[in-house]
Amino acid sequence: MKKLVIAYSGGLDTSYCAVSLSKEYQVHAVSVNTGGFTESEINTIKKNAYKMGVSTYKNIDAISTFYQKVIKYLVFGNVLKNNTYPLSVSAERIIQAIEIIEYAKKIGASYIAHGSTGAGNDQVRFDMIFQTLAPNIKIITPIRDQKLTRQEEIDYLKSEGIHMSWEKAQYSINKGLWGTSVGGSETLTSTMPLPEDAYPSQIEKEGIQKLVLTFNKGELVAVNGKLDTPEKCIENLNNIASKYGIGRDIHVGDTIIGIKGRVGFEAAAALITIKAHHLLEKHTLTKWQMQHKEYLASFYGMHLHEGQYLDPVMRNIEAFLESSQQKVTGSVFATLRPYTFALDGISSSNDLMSAKFGSYGEENKGWTAEEAKGFIKILGNQNKIYQQVNNK
Repeated sequence: MKKLVIAYSGGLDTSYCAVSLSKEYQVHAVSVNTGGFTESEINTIKKNAYKMGVSTYKNIDAISTFYQKVIKYLVFGNVLKNNTYPLSVSAERIIQAIEIIEYAKKIGASYIAHGSTGAGNDQVRFDMIFQTLAPNIKIITPIRDQKLTRQEEIDYLKSEGIHMSWEKAQYSINKGLWGTSVGGSETLTSTMPLPEDAYPSQIEKEGIQKLVLTFNKGELVAVNGKLDTPEKCIENLNNIASKYGIGRDIHVGDTIIGIKGRVGFEAAAALITIKAHHLLEKHTLTKWQMQHKEYLASFYGMHLHEGQYLDPVMRNIEAFLESSQQKVTGSVFATLRPYTFALDGISSSNDLMSAKFGSYGEENKGWTAEEAKGFIKILGNQNKIYQQVNNK
């Protein structure tokens, strides 16, 4: 039989694909762990995949890959789409697609499938990665091509003897290292907030908690003095901060397919890390480094969201972002409270806010009053000439 790899999550859509495609292809199911999977959940997905008739099941651990190839640069760039969303889901979809197509090439598959509908962003991200990295592998998308409803998929699986609980959960949850998305009936409106119980993490702590986040060349390397890999630090930070209900918000943005979308999310570690890193940069980078980083990071986040990760311009921007981090080393002090956090300050040997050069608004140590007057006169010269010429 023809060999096919399917991006398998274990949900209704990919289960339908696995059962129906197994009649024509030798189906190899693959799921990619970019954070959020427990060992028990992986075993359940594996068990169910074989029930759907797949020939093999493979779970790829890509948490470190996800950090090294994507999250690291989202931190370096302080990327928040529309100043709100840390690209939790869209970022991990890119890595999942790359890992799946590489596996398909490794086992010599001629076909690759995913369960995306024709109404979302993921179809674009998966197809673009697949067709770029393996143009000779044909993409199969039963849900999109057959325009199937949820009930039609359930009826088909029942007719094939697959009797499982397919009732749609009230809220759609997608958990990963860089955050958890939450979708429900409320996010299909423009007016309604998500209720408290829609979020996977509930408030377990009151009062305040102090944190020290340590960065080395832009990467989070310790939480409260505990050194670890950046991805482990992110997991640790999330475990601490999520108990305060921190990092909740609703993102409204433009989808790749041209319609507005609204999704809830909780990303305690992502938001705290980005904000802490940004504060440390304010102390350690120059004015022009900060300015050019801002617009390049905005482009990086947009291209990543739109599935353009493989365009070489992304490697160019990554090189700039990594170069900018050479002096971003130090500690950031934070205070956690229910639903919110505050950044109290930083400590860094590279802090450019040094009293020996002067105290803003207080004391000047680097120039005289006459030098200041001359500087201001020359600085304003262009505006003065324009106004005199054009306001006769």
